[in-house]
Amino acid sequence: MTIVIDASVALKWVFDEPGADAALALRDEQLIAPALWLAEAANALWRHVRLGEIADQEAFSRMAELIAAPVASFAIEPHVARALELATAINHPVYDCFYLALALHHDTHVITDDRKFAGAAGLPALTDRVRLLGA
Repeated sequence: MTIVIDASVALKWVFDEPGADAALALRDEQLIAPALWLAEAANALWRHVRLGEIADQEAFSRMAELIAAPVASFAIEPHVARALELATAINHPVYDCFYLALALHHDTHVITDDRKFAGAAGLPALTDRVRLLGA
């Protein structure tokens, strides 16, 4: 089965934090994501460097691991209009709605560690399309 994962899940592959085991178990699935996931992951790594939690070189190494991860990245351009439509419907940022738009396009679901995102996708038409990691 194809599953859309977001950056919050992928980052658990390179950080030892709660949910890391569940995130690692997903790597046996057929994973896809909008190409935006790499930008979001890089931004999160930068934030860890800025806060002094990891060194620059560590961030570069972890980013290399993510780039090599078994995730098929899809261009965001075909999903811009749908992501914007979803964002306005659920009152949630467009960035996250790219993941949901891709999931709807592929008739699958998103797995995230973002409770706010999972909670926002509560419309009847979106039932079970955004699932929390480990739930």
